[in-house]
Amino acid sequence: MKVSRSEFISIRGLRYHVRHWGDADAPVLFMLHGWMDVSATFQFLVDAMERDVHIVAPDWRGFGQTEYVSGSYWFPDYLADLDALIAHYAQHQPIDLLGHSLGANVAGMYAGIRPQSVRRLILLEGFGKPSTLPTDAPRRYAQWLDEVCGTPVLRSYASQAEVAMRLQKNNKRLSDQHAAFLARHWAAQKEDGRWHLLADVHHRWSNPVLYRIDEVLACWQQVQAPVLWVDAAQSELLPRFGNDQDIRTEIARRKACLGNVCSLTVEEAGHMLHHDQPACIAAAIDAFLA
Repeated sequence: MKVSRSEFISIRGLRYHVRHWGDADAPVLFMLHGWMDVSATFQFLVDAMERDVHIVAPDWRGFGQTEYVSGSYWFPDYLADLDALIAHYAQHQPIDLLGHSLGANVAGMYAGIRPQSVRRLILLEGFGKPSTLPTDAPRRYAQWLDEVCGTPVLRSYASQAEVAMRLQKNNKRLSDQHAAFLARHWAAQKEDGRWHLLADVHHRWSNPVLYRIDEVLACWQQVQAPVLWVDAAQSELLPRFGNDQDIRTEIARRKACLGNVCSLTVEEAGHMLHHDQPACIAAAIDAFLA
């Protein structure tokens, strides 16, 4: 495995953990992890890459070793955190930007909001969420009100090995070696002797603000960077969009909002495709960055 190094910096009043791989003088590639994940998730992808880059991978607020906030987590804060991170590490010079899942949604919108800051954009499973309707709002707000009145809970585990087993339950393609590595970064042993996920429990609260796909696509239409769009043939999230025909139609509609797109569908891979097929994705990234 390529060795990473950790750094802690102040970003918008929070103590942010940022993981680095590669020579600090090499071209910068930001990697943004998904929901309920950490920056170490990219280790296998980084190991498989041949191109000389300086990878900057933060733990998002409330995840990993980055400080938690008081109260709820709002999507615009991820955009503002990324803006501050780019200012810190690249002085707002154009950078290459990769995101997975939640991180890809942040990266895609940011590339349209700050098109001058993103040179090339890589989206791993970054197709977004199913559309919502205004009539969904009363139910969503009621759900959120019920949740904030209670106490959210994240399951703890008796051992690090049990954490690894949980990861493999979520992703049956994950090898024992990779599961053991991720478990070391995904959870930590606390005073009670049990292993707790490195994630703020308040991430479990529903977002009362509906997902507005029209706003997302309006941002995508402003993206100037070439885009590498990578999705998984066996993605667990795509069925949320309906039957096969509905999925193909909706994904094509969304992708068409990005002007310069190169697409790759990775076989034998699910939503955590960078764990399932890191060599395949790394080769595509190396070629794209070249």
